Amino acid sequence: MQRRVVITGMGIWSCLGTTLDEVKDSLYNGRSGIIFDAARKELGFRSALTGFVETPDLKGVLPRAQRVFMPQPAKFAYCATRDALAQAGLDEDFLAANEVGLLYGNDSTAEAVYNSVQTIIDKKDTMLCGSGAIFQSMNSTVTMNLSVIFKLRGINLTVSGACASGSHAVGLGALLIRDGLQDIVVCGGAQEINPAATGSFDGISAFSTREDNPAAASRPFDRDRDGLVPSGGAATLVLESLESAQRRGAPILAEVLGYGFSSNGDHISTPNVDGPARALQMALKNSGLKTNDIEYINAHATSTVVGDRNEAKALVQVFGERTVPITSTKGQTGHEMWMAGASELVYSILMSQGGFIAPNLNFENPDEDTAKLLIPATRLDRQFKLFLSNSFGFGGTNSALVIRNV
Repeated sequence: MQRRVVITGMGIWSCLGTTLDEVKDSLYNGRSGIIFDAARKELGFRSALTGFVETPDLKGVLPRAQRVFMPQPAKFAYCATRDALAQAGLDEDFLAANEVGLLYGNDSTAEAVYNSVQTIIDKKDTMLCGSGAIFQSMNSTVTMNLSVIFKLRGINLTVSGACASGSHAVGLGALLIRDGLQDIVVCGGAQEINPAATGSFDGISAFSTREDNPAAASRPFDRDRDGLVPSGGAATLVLESLESAQRRGAPILAEVLGYGFSSNGDHISTPNVDGPARALQMALKNSGLKTNDIEYINAHATSTVVGDRNEAKALVQVFGERTVPITSTKGQTGHEMWMAGASELVYSILMSQGGFIAPNLNFENPDEDTAKLLIPATRLDRQFKLFLSNSFGFGGTNSALVIRNV
């Protein structure tokens, strides 16, 4: 018999804030976290827009022997995970005595790789890269570091699924708990935010060039969108079997009801309609719910012309025209890429707890396809419990999660 999966802790480190309260306030007030970064312009970037995320200073928090192995995304993930574990009531003694798993989405450590290669080129001596370089430069660096720092002894795996990485991590964690293979899994997603990580994206003209007004640059579903805005940080959710949570007296924040996935089997960067639609349908079937049970959809919509259009078509195909409020929080955050599937769950749960749906920022004029969706351009004060969150990535990987706030 499948076990129920609940969420008992959350942590966030994003351009909207570094605590749950700060992020909730930003969502409620429609505050943008996007800035103009002059340093990117000096490097030759076509677009200098980015979500602003401060890299945490962990001196005095962690010993140097641990910090030396941590690139930027691992630092983000540490802060988010520390806060999520605290909310869930999982202390050092519990983690030492129990098998707690770790599944975290991450798909690049470009800055760490760049720094190592540049050192070799400049110094002509590989030993000057430092003892931490190899561990910083691996895609699995986040789970390597978190598992050691928090002494996690269950599954230890990095999920690398492009911009669906964080969502897949949560979905896979839920499956492990449902089937009784783990009682608790720490899940999430991290995204480095530096020029090395985003230069190649800029090189294919993926970014908005609306530099004169950074807050208006990310325009999910809007007719005048001209590209995404890169962003990042980290988000962590503690997933747990209902029995484990009740036994511990842990706070139960929400329940994971369904997980759906698919592959487009098509173009490496251009999304289609069929793949996302199948992921949505699987998530609904897996949850045992019908389309009219869903009260809110947090869309993937990154503010690209083709991506938003095809997602709109998939949503209409599955849910019909203008049946449920749909927004993309990327209007405020930009595209948080590898972390987005996890952070947007946190955002949606915070909105559900607060009884509101954050505005789809900068949605002023729909196009032919997005006009068929019910997209609130201003905050909607409304109670909702059941929501669905979409995440789609390069290579045609799709993930959808159905969550119930409790």
